Amino acid sequence: MGILSTLLLTPLIGILFLALTPNTKTAQIRFLANFFAAVAVLFSCYLITIYNIGDGGLQFEEQYVLNPKLGTAFALGIDGVSLPMVVLATLLTSIALLASFSISNSVKGYHISILLLQFGMLGVFLSQDWALFYIFWELTLAPLFLLIGRWGGIKRHAASLNFVLYTMGGSIFMLISLFAISQYMEPHSGTLMSAMSEAAQLMPRDEQVWVLLGFLIGFGVKMPIFPLHGWLPLAHVEAPSPVSILLSGILLKMGAYGMIRAVVMLPEATLVLQTFLVSLALIGMIYGGVLAWRQTDLKAMVAYSSVSHMGIIMLGIATLNETGLIGAVLQMSAHGLVAGAMFLLVGLLYERTHTRNILDYSSLVRVMPRFALFMTITLFAAMGLPGTVGFIAELHAFIGGYQQWGNVMLFLGVSILVSAAYAMRTIGMLFTGPVKPQMREIEDLRIYELVAASLLVFAIVLFGLWPSPLIELSTATITQMTEIISQRIQ
Repeated sequence: MGILSTLLLTPLIGILFLALTPNTKTAQIRFLANFFAAVAVLFSCYLITIYNIGDGGLQFEEQYVLNPKLGTAFALGIDGVSLPMVVLATLLTSIALLASFSISNSVKGYHISILLLQFGMLGVFLSQDWALFYIFWELTLAPLFLLIGRWGGIKRHAASLNFVLYTMGGSIFMLISLFAISQYMEPHSGTLMSAMSEAAQLMPRDEQVWVLLGFLIGFGVKMPIFPLHGWLPLAHVEAPSPVSILLSGILLKMGAYGMIRAVVMLPEATLVLQTFLVSLALIGMIYGGVLAWRQTDLKAMVAYSSVSHMGIIMLGIATLNETGLIGAVLQMSAHGLVAGAMFLLVGLLYERTHTRNILDYSSLVRVMPRFALFMTITLFAAMGLPGTVGFIAELHAFIGGYQQWGNVMLFLGVSILVSAAYAMRTIGMLFTGPVKPQMREIEDLRIYELVAASLLVFAIVLFGLWPSPLIELSTATITQMTEIISQRIQ
C-alpha cells in the first residue's frame, strides 16, 4: 500500500474506531477523531518533504484495476496543484475538530460525519480516474447534508436541502460532459484522466464548448461562481462554524480544482469561452464584495466575500497563462487559510455572545486582545494587504490578467477596493468605540482555540512574507499545464 492510499484510508480507520466506541464516552470520541485528523496532517506534511518540486508530473502514483470490462481503476496520484489542497484539507479538518468542543448533542455522529467528509475531500484531490473522482465528489454530499441539517441553525433544513439540490443539479451536467468525452474513447479503455484528456482532443470544437459549459456548471456551482452561488450564503449562515471552516476553506476549492483540470483538458473550448469566463469572474468579484460590504451578519459577510475571492480564482484560470494559473492556485490556498481563520474566529465569538450581528459589538480589543489581533490580521489578508498571502495570490492573478486583457484589470482593482471597504468597516465596528455593557465580560481565546487560530494566522503571514515555497510547489506542474495548453491551441 502506497502513501496516498494510507493517507486516504486514515479517516476511514478513524471512523471504524469511532463506530466501535460507545456513544456515552464523549471524551474518547473527541480524542480519537482529533488523533486520526492529526495523523492525516502528519502524512500530508510528510508528502511535502518527499515531493519533488522540480517534477511537474504525477508522483506517488497507485493504480489498481477495479473492473477490467469497464476499464475503471482505483488510480491515485498527486502533483503541484493537488498537493496544496491535500495539505489544506487535512489541516482544516484538524482545526475544525479542535473548534468542535461546543458540539454537545450526537457527538459520535458529528465526528464520524466530519471524518467521512475528509475522506471524500481527499479522494477528490487524489483521484486520477474521472469515475473515481465523481464517486468521491458525490460522497461529500451525504456528510455535509447531515452536518448542516442536524447541527445547523434555525433554517438548517432549508440550507442543507438547498445545498444538495444545487450541487446534485450541477453534478448532472458534469456527468453528461464526462459521458460526452467517453464517446470518443476506445471501447473498454477506461476513465483515467490522462486517457480522457487525449480523447477530448478528438472532439469537434463545438462539442468541446458544450462539454466545457457542462463542466463550468458542475464545478461552478461548487466554487461557487456568479450566478450559481445561491446556495452559499444560507449554507454558511446555518452551518455550524466548524463545518463552515471546511465548507469555505476546502469544499469550494474542489470546484476550482476540477475547473483547472477541465480547462487543461479542453483548452480550445476555453479559448472560445475566454471572454465569457473573465466576465463572470469580474462580475462575481465586484458583486460578492458589494454584498459582503452590506451585510450585518458576520457569517453572511464572509460567505459573500468567498464569492468575490472565487471570482479571482476564475480570473486566473481564464487567463490560460502561467502567471494567472499560479495566481489561481495560490488564491485557492490563500482563501482556504483566510476563510478558515475567519469562520473559526467568528464561530468562537458567536459561542461567547450568541450574536453575529456586527452592530452588537464595539471595542472588543479591550476585552479580547488576542481575538482582536488574529481577526485584524485575517481581515487584512482578505483585503489583500502586502505582507499576507492574499496579496501574493491577487498580485499573480492581476499580472496574469493584465498580460491577457490589459486595462480590463481595473475592474479587479475596484474589487480590491471594495474588499478593503468591508474589511476596514468590520475592523472599525468590532474593535473601536465604547465598550458595550453586555460585552465587558467576554472570555478571550482559550489555549486550544489559540493553537487552532495561530496555525492559520501564522501560515497567512508566513506565506505572505516568504511565498517562494508555496509558489515553487506548484510552478513545475503549472508550467507543464501551460505547455500542454499552448500546444493544443496552436
